[in-house]
Amino acid sequence: MKTSKDPRHLRRIKIIQGLFARKESENLSSDPEINKVLKKIHANLAKIDQIIEKTAPSWPIDKINKIDLAILRLAIFELVFESITPPKVVVDEAIEIAKEYGSESSSSFVNGVLGKVITEEKIGIDK
Repeated sequence: MKTSKDPRHLRRIKIIQGLFARKESENLSSDPEINKVLKKIHANLAKIDQIIEKTAPSWPIDKINKIDLAILRLAIFELVFESITPPKVVVDEAIEIAKEYGSESSSSFVNGVLGKVITEEKIGIDK
């Protein structure tokens, strides 16, 4: 059972904090594993943002709430580029983090975008 103290949950929060800070060339964490993931995300940022633009066409990247954008970037990286964690888990974690750190509508927005990502990128939901 996932709790707020789950190490995977805490790791995702640290990654999102690093994405939110958006300093690509610096190590943002004392944890080398977090920095490794951040560098991988930044290396794929153009493709990730392209996916966001395609699945949320009414929301230009520069108009999306910064925390929502960081959450989406991590979740899309996990769904499309890593494919290690089951999609249901990625989406659930993204929604929980959006509820915790985002605005009132963040969880709905994140859920909707990630649902479209799974459909349009043909990501198997039963992984």
